[in-house]
Amino acid sequence: MVAPRPLRHADLSRVEAVFTDVDGTLTSSHQLRSTTVRALEHLGEAGLKLVLVTGRPAGWGEAWARTLPVDGVIVENGGLFFLRGPKGKLRKVYAESPRVREPNRRRLQAEVAAVLRQVPGARLSMDSAFTEVDLAVDYNEEARLGEQGAERIEALLRARGVTAVRSSVHINCWLGRFDKLSAVKRFLKLAWGLRLEPGDGRFVYAGDSFNDAPMFGGFALSVGVANVRRVLDRIDTPPAFITRAEEGRGFEELARAIVAQRARRAPRRGVGA
Repeated sequence: MVAPRPLRHADLSRVEAVFTDVDGTLTSSHQLRSTTVRALEHLGEAGLKLVLVTGRPAGWGEAWARTLPVDGVIVENGGLFFLRGPKGKLRKVYAESPRVREPNRRRLQAEVAAVLRQVPGARLSMDSAFTEVDLAVDYNEEARLGEQGAERIEALLRARGVTAVRSSVHINCWLGRFDKLSAVKRFLKLAWGLRLEPGDGRFVYAGDSFNDAPMFGGFALSVGVANVRRVLDRIDTPPAFITRAEEGRGFEELARAIVAQRARRAPRRGVGA
């Protein structure tokens, strides 16, 4: 495995849009600090587009899309996303059709319930009630199952044909042919008529955990906030770069670097302009 390089080695001067995980990347000790929200605002004021990419439920995504300074929100590990449509109206797009989603949802609920019965203390996350496509098992938010408990649940779910991957707080599980990266590619096409190209310097992704691995592999400018070090020896694809600071402070560090490097370049029109 190639170790991530310090963020100072990243060429961020051509970045036009920032995609970012939420838990453990924007949040600090499970809280969204005012300075991190201000970092989002600074990026927007500098002309960058902002998209959240998270395992959190659709209910959270709609609220964020309406209340935070972002241009879109991808939720449930790519199961659906929200974007601004004509005249600023919020548009909701699913990865799969109702014909596929509905039977998958019923089966997923049954498979997850069977696994939860096998692991003492295992339970759905409190916010699973607001999901539409995936479900989340809490191992590190209200519950404290530890690494062994989380690994056992993941193994049991995968043995039943369920995709299961950890964030910093939950084990997200779903049935379907999607993930964060496939959703980002679809978002780019629908929202801005663009494609994510190999070596693309227009887009950066920030994350911190196992379910960010597809994104780390898909973005030339992939950045792990420093707490990603806790999983580097077990993650499929590491980020290309890493911040000095952890969690939200690491994202703030990235935002400052992007704004500073862009300021040294001549003004130009950005993504979706």
